[in-house]
Amino acid sequence: MQKFSALTLAKKALSGQKGWDRQWRNAAPKPAYEAIIVGGGGHGLGTAYYLAKKHGLRNIAVLEKGWIGGGNTGRNTTIIRSNYLFDESAALYDHAVKLWEGLSADLNYNVMFSQRGVLMLAHNVHDEQVFKRHVHANRLNGVDNEWLSASEARAFCPPLNIAPGMRHAVTGAALQRRAGTARHDAVAWGYARAADALGVDIIQNCEVTGIDRDATGRISGVQTSRGAIATRRLGIVAAGNTSVLMAMAGQRMPLESYPLQALVSEPVKPIFPCVVMSNTIHAYISQSDKGELVIGAGTDAYISYSQRGALHISAHTLEAICELFPMFRRMRMLRNWGGIVDVTPDRSPIIAKTDVPGLYVNCGWGTGGFKATPGSADLFAYTMAKDEPHKINAPFNLERFGAGRLIDEAAAAAVAH
Repeated sequence: MQKFSALTLAKKALSGQKGWDRQWRNAAPKPAYEAIIVGGGGHGLGTAYYLAKKHGLRNIAVLEKGWIGGGNTGRNTTIIRSNYLFDESAALYDHAVKLWEGLSADLNYNVMFSQRGVLMLAHNVHDEQVFKRHVHANRLNGVDNEWLSASEARAFCPPLNIAPGMRHAVTGAALQRRAGTARHDAVAWGYARAADALGVDIIQNCEVTGIDRDATGRISGVQTSRGAIATRRLGIVAAGNTSVLMAMAGQRMPLESYPLQALVSEPVKPIFPCVVMSNTIHAYISQSDKGELVIGAGTDAYISYSQRGALHISAHTLEAICELFPMFRRMRMLRNWGGIVDVTPDRSPIIAKTDVPGLYVNCGWGTGGFKATPGSADLFAYTMAKDEPHKINAPFNLERFGAGRLIDEAAAAAVAH
């Protein structure tokens, strides 16, 4: 792998930017692999990277039916935070934040992680009570979070409107200063590049059409649009399409898939210093490094595998943004898009081995998948390599739905739930 550095960039500039290596190989599938990951997003690529780096596996393939980062990894609003309520969730998401803080150095690739802070707005007494509960719970778990008055929130984010006559007046906010954003494409590319350097085959345009099991019921391979591939260790990391793939192995998943929309404005000079979220009025906003305002909405109300959503959802979100930030009312929207989010009954993810020997699943992230990317990948790689969960992801198993040990993060999971 060609190392990136200031010296390398200077040398390439003097040579007319010639001689750069491909960031990863366009691999063809082999007949068999030690492990196969289905899903070429950040979670899947990261899992392959950590399997190779931390656990010594080298004969690994990542199968992606489209292109790398073309699913939810490239269709989100890039928010990263760990201010979740329950002990299990706080441990999981803060594990991810700690990995985010060193990820660019680890991958030798700038993922543009910016700890600009996430401000979560309260609009009524109920919001205040919920967020203060989160603040206290987070502090007990060693996760930074603090309560701000409306005026303090305005001082942290000057564009915020806190006028008392608003339909949804701002009464305060919870602030996690270590939270922020990263560049989603760079995360996928960085993991792909680093995994490829460790020998991982990244196979695009390779759709899984069937899952094979031997006479004992153990995973023996997959059928794909590019032929059969043998393996005894299979990890499914396919977000909204997880239920479809798991059904191929005879597994029914506690998941529902919904469209989730986002949109961006025309680019403007830097004006917005942080990320602002409002659970009550279903809107969140930040500014990208290109200058676009990145705006997210809640999920559509219907179950669907569509990557397009209903217009009234975006319209409702923009109404809220215009009330909270009147200075943006004349901004033009450039484009919008949708992703497919997989939602569990308790709005917490599943990172687990299954009853089928050799089959592992990482899913159910809802709208929280991007923020967990390095932590999720690290823990899933551990689970696949050891055939048992790490203590952090052990509570996020499939058995909890039958046993009633739910981790109900519907409030902390924010606007989509």
